[in-house]
Amino acid sequence: MLRCSSGGDVPTGPPSFPVVDPTALGTTLPRHWGRPVRDGDVIHVPIPSDNPAKTLAPVIVQALRAAVAETFAHLGEDDALVRAPARIVAARRRYVLGASKSFADATLFAWDLSAGLSQVLLIDEAAVRSIDVLSHVRPTDVLVVFSFRRYQRQSVLVAERFAAAGGTVIAVTDSPDAPVAAFATETVTVPTSSASYADSPTAVAVVIHLASTVSIASAKGARRSFAEREQLNQILNSYVE
Repeated sequence: MLRCSSGGDVPTGPPSFPVVDPTALGTTLPRHWGRPVRDGDVIHVPIPSDNPAKTLAPVIVQALRAAVAETFAHLGEDDALVRAPARIVAARRRYVLGASKSFADATLFAWDLSAGLSQVLLIDEAAVRSIDVLSHVRPTDVLVVFSFRRYQRQSVLVAERFAAAGGTVIAVTDSPDAPVAAFATETVTVPTSSASYADSPTAVAVVIHLASTVSIASAKGARRSFAEREQLNQILNSYVE
């Protein structure tokens, strides 16, 4: 793990900005960065303090490119992204769940999926509550769970009870050993390595787009649904011309 700090000195406390080792990204450190100093498995790299954003931006961009390339390579080897949409299309009711930060992923997926499929229900604990869903699970129901580090207890518990009630769970997570994967019929793993302190959402967005697109393309009547939605958008004057 490479950690960078501004100001020219190796920090004594927690570094201000962690990034992955650039050698793993196929790039090298900029010449005007300070001399790297290893501290155990962490490499501290002093960087100029005049404009850290300008210095770090190329490394971040390179890391994102590597993450997307890794995602496509991984998905090319794993056919879970083929099996999962087939289960989604075959279901009668399609629930989508994501807690904390993963709620944004769940919202995006539910929004895209509902454009071509009916009975897509986002568990938001307001209009659709997990306790209500778990009280009426049927074998024809599917639950798509987004769960990334740090794993939220609610997502794992709901997935466990949903599977126990006979429903099908599809996990979208960052590791086949993630807690939610233990209860999933299908697990789509997404590489989320990042040049930032936070895991990258870039690869997750790629998987969301692929999964929703493949699901809709596999559904009968999807073209008719799109046409009807477009007519309704015009009637409701949804968009600014």
